[in-house]
Amino acid sequence: MISSLLHNLNYGTILLLMLLESTVVPVPSELVVAPAAYLAAGGERNVILVVLFATIGAAIGATINYVVALYVGRPVIYKFANSKWGKMCLLNQEKVEKSEKYFDNHGVAATLTGRLIPGIRHLISIPAGLARMNYGKFLLYTTIGAGVWHTILAVLGWYLHSVVPAGQLEDTIKHYNKYIVLGIVVIVVVAIAFFVIRHYRKKKAA
Repeated sequence: MISSLLHNLNYGTILLLMLLESTVVPVPSELVVAPAAYLAAGGERNVILVVLFATIGAAIGATINYVVALYVGRPVIYKFANSKWGKMCLLNQEKVEKSEKYFDNHGVAATLTGRLIPGIRHLISIPAGLARMNYGKFLLYTTIGAGVWHTILAVLGWYLHSVVPAGQLEDTIKHYNKYIVLGIVVIVVVAIAFFVIRHYRKKKAA
């Protein structure tokens, strides 16, 4: 997959694939952004533009989810998730409910932290739309979260260029991705705990 993808990865395809990944189409961002950065390390792309176009695509895709959820409502979202089309997109009602629960537990900041968590990343914009979150805040937090995630993947791809041949790139990315995800989850949990404790102390002091 990676070997064929490397020959077709330009800024337009990066934007399109990350747009799809941020809707309900199961496109793994680690197998797009990291290989694109791999090319950038070899002088075939610009790594800053890789991150930029990936993040723009993610913001557009997330906006599509947000607008759809805002106007069609929960019943239609659930109906689609449980349909054969939803299943083709590896979607179901349980996953949507999981993203809603995450949003409810962590508030508007969930649109930022949720972009870093697998299984939540591409769906967190749906509960934001259902909750009628302010679009300006939604777009800001989504862009920051997506930008951070794509930067991490770009750093990984850039590093792998010097140690891994293209034929082994896919397996190596999948291997490293497990540790990246684990590290991010730990960071997100610590960050959330910090803000909750700080909020509780301010409330108690007041």
